[in-house]
Amino acid sequence: RDRFERLARTNARSKYSRTRGLAEDDVPTFDIMIEASDIAQIPDSRTYDVLEDLLEGRTQIEMAEGAVPQLEFPGSGAIMPPTWSQNEVDGLVEACSWIYRQANGVVDDRKRRDSKMSLGAEVDSDGDSAMHLDDSSEIDGWKILVHCTDGYTESSLLALAYFMYAECLPVHDAWLKLHMDKKRNFFAYSSDVALLKAIQPRLLQASPKHTGAITQLCPLAPAWLERMDGSLPSRIMPYMYLGNLGHANNPGLLKELGIGQVLSVGEPLSWEENATGEWLPEKMLFVDKVQDNGVDPLWNEFSRCLEFIDKGRRNGTATLVHCRVGVSRSATICIAEVMNELGLSFPRAYCFVRARRLNVIIQPHLRFTYELLKWEELQCEKRGKPMKRELEWATIAREIAAMNKPYSRQG
Repeated sequence: RDRFERLARTNARSKYSRTRGLAEDDVPTFDIMIEASDIAQIPDSRTYDVLEDLLEGRTQIEMAEGAVPQLEFPGSGAIMPPTWSQNEVDGLVEACSWIYRQANGVVDDRKRRDSKMSLGAEVDSDGDSAMHLDDSSEIDGWKILVHCTDGYTESSLLALAYFMYAECLPVHDAWLKLHMDKKRNFFAYSSDVALLKAIQPRLLQASPKHTGAITQLCPLAPAWLERMDGSLPSRIMPYMYLGNLGHANNPGLLKELGIGQVLSVGEPLSWEENATGEWLPEKMLFVDKVQDNGVDPLWNEFSRCLEFIDKGRRNGTATLVHCRVGVSRSATICIAEVMNELGLSFPRAYCFVRARRLNVIIQPHLRFTYELLKWEELQCEKRGKPMKRELEWATIAREIAAMNKPYSRQG
């Protein structure tokens, strides 16, 4: 059972308390909450001692009902190479160790010894210290929630570091397994990659799963890791990813992610010759003469692009859809596919793709937006629905502007 979890939004914990229509057993509960943010400081040992005292109080029913111990930790990108300090690295390793102990019910040996040698220890009739069976090792462990503002950015550094520590995984395996095996979407920075690569030997040596082999500390890193900026292409559907030109020009990473097709919208690939051998021409589709200038149309390419994506899906492989940045041209194709596959209106499909693009804000320009509204009409006709838009143009423009305002300099 996983004891280390992450959630979509920081304010989710307050939502749980007012969730309606759910049985009490269905409402998620957590024993410790760790918030990752840019302004947080590395916790010191006294902070952990206070938290453990609070948890001890919980076992003795001394804490107020519903109270949850809180901890803050620096977010992704907050510990910057090459200026990080030894204290920051020590703090990251100690945080992983502390979380592991709490999540798995592992008792600190030092504290166990100190408690047994306490001056206030009970004595029997002969004046000897009373012997108690130490049942602390039977604790199932505390359930821990690591959260942040958006649920996938600030929390990524701690999540990846912990995953490396708990499972004794090198950097490249942690990135892939968290995304592929754990099905977690996350966004990390290049500084996070650099930091975790630098401290990888220390994290793995301290891992409870380390076998003692020196080779385990510094395994050979794959070539794709050197070309990765920390972020992975965004998984929009199980069979469709949305990314940028950098993702598309990293065929080794694409292969590891199970991506076997590449749909390039207006931006050609520039692969090394030795990388093209495993990719057949029919696994690639290039849509030419479509610049992100508000003039070039994309409507006439919708059907061809979606047929290409569906071909990959039927063959059991995922397709990467990309342009240069992955916010307008390729995002438009992904929105069209979501509308076609899920039967969503344009506003709903836009939000669906936007949420899954994580830390990158999609922004199809006005012409593409108009074409997607026309695509919505075509979908209604195909499904025999009334040809009535869920939201009109003016409302859509206003709502998208409102969503973007917090990220604008003027906002």
